[in-house]
Parts: sequence; C-alpha cells; structure tokens
Amino acid sequence: MGVPKRKTSKMRLRMRRAAHRRDLPQLRRDKSGSLHLSHVVDPATGRYRDRQVLTLETPAA
Repeated sequence: MGVPKRKTSKMRLRMRRAAHRRDLPQLRRDKSGSLHLSHVVDPATGRYRDRQVLTLETPAA
C-alpha cells in the first residue's frame, strides 16, 4: 500500500480541493424573456430552439 513520503502542504491540498467545487448552472434567456437551462426544453412554454416540442395543457379552473 502506498504511503506518502512527505506531508501534503495546505496550499497543495486546497488547490486540489478547489477543482471539486460545483459550478452554477448556466441559464439562458429565450425570446420570451424567461430563464431556463440551455439544451433543455423550456418548461414554461414547451419550446426548444424555436420549435414547439411539448403540448402544454391549461389547468382546468
């Protein structure tokens, strides 16, 4: 089993851990002005790249 020969410094440890941080999701604004994830169907309108791909039903009152 491998054992480190020297103690890992705080700087080296923190630089390695900095690569594991999570990035924020990249939101895009479409023509209607709403924000949604890129490469994903807009849940509010059901459109993807200016094409209607989902048929949304209006809620019954």
